[in-house]
Amino acid sequence: MNTLIILDRDGVVNEDSDNYIRSVDEWIPVPGSIEAIARLSKAGYTLAVATNQSGIARGYYPLSELEAMHTRMNQLVQEQGGHIDCVRYCPHGPDEGCQCRKPETGLVDQIEQHLNMSASGAWLVGDSLKDLQCARRKHCQPALVRTGKGERTLAKGEGLEGVPVFESLADFADHLLGHF
Repeated sequence: MNTLIILDRDGVVNEDSDNYIRSVDEWIPVPGSIEAIARLSKAGYTLAVATNQSGIARGYYPLSELEAMHTRMNQLVQEQGGHIDCVRYCPHGPDEGCQCRKPETGLVDQIEQHLNMSASGAWLVGDSLKDLQCARRKHCQPALVRTGKGERTLAKGEGLEGVPVFESLADFADHLLGHF
């Protein structure tokens, strides 16, 4: 069993916005998500976050603000007794042709290198088709949450074959940890 769990950030860990999350003040956790990460961490899972952050390339917020958001996320998880082992982000715009913007697999490659472990068989929890496509390309187990853009992704109905759907990250954690 692979103990790595890779999480998309916006819409899975924190509330999402079509106008981008531009500051620590706008970074608001999805109810139960911080506790879910802490519970998974305490149960022995290795937690990583892989997030597209094209708002940097678009000039919506500086790298320092993104780092402040990730510091806040880590602090909240630590306050609950958990730990996020790795955070990787793609700062590029959608037309830059990089290898790290999901559905490409570069962020997962970076996580594998940093943690010195394979993502094959790991869970990758997201709210968009791009997350699910990335998971499949890296032989991860995709999971979709209804939070963030999850409902929109479900409504489109494409690429969902065999993908378990959860109400939220907390629901996913309950399922994985056997707390039904």
